[in-house]
Amino acid sequence: MILVFDVGNTETTAALFDGDDVHSHWRLTTSLPRTPDEFGLLLRHLLETKQTETGMVRGTAICSVVPPVGQTLTSACHDLFGTPPAIIDARAALPIRLEVDEPFTVGADRVANTLAASVLRARDTIVVDLGTATTYDCITADGAFIGGIIQPGVGTSAETLFRRTSQLAATEIIPPQRVIGTRTDECIRSGVFFGAVDSIDGLVGRIKREWGVPNPLVIATGGLAETVRPYCTSFEEVDPYLTLRGVKIGYDILRG
Repeated sequence: MILVFDVGNTETTAALFDGDDVHSHWRLTTSLPRTPDEFGLLLRHLLETKQTETGMVRGTAICSVVPPVGQTLTSACHDLFGTPPAIIDARAALPIRLEVDEPFTVGADRVANTLAASVLRARDTIVVDLGTATTYDCITADGAFIGGIIQPGVGTSAETLFRRTSQLAATEIIPPQRVIGTRTDECIRSGVFFGAVDSIDGLVGRIKREWGVPNPLVIATGGLAETVRPYCTSFEEVDPYLTLRGVKIGYDILRG
């Protein structure tokens, strides 16, 4: 089995792969400070809850946009499993091209999304990744990342609204029953949720018009992808594990 990690600004997702299939999946808080020993104890416990011994894990891989956490997790994986993890980032020797002005600044998660889309779909693709930021990755059929968009994520936008307006209480991000709210919390929820949905559809439309390729596939991933799926008309597929699949593919290439 292969254990892979996607370290994001808010959450760290992890998946245990048995071949190409996701055997188990976890979400961890990224901002909680942990030492390598603490990470090791946590990982051992998580594996035990899935009846998996550490000796059954033959390798690990990490993509991270939070360098200090990525480094600590790298040390923990090396100590716990006996081999250093494969690092999936813009400098890794992967069969993709980063055709942008500053390729080494491309986030590791976007590298993983590019790898997953190019290997698993092999067609022009727009990946919409709904995390702390909502990113739009334009990926060609032959594996080139040609750019995209970064905008504040749904949760980030909501937190900014709550922080800057003292009279508005924090409201959970769930789909509203209607657009026109009759209470303050309903109005907030409607504005945040439908504002995000319409923004996604609008930006995907702009990308398609500017890019000009015929019928690019639109795949959504990230923590809120399933939540907004019924309301986004631009989504053709939702794969919550797309980034982790890219990390696993990267492992297979670098360690194969």
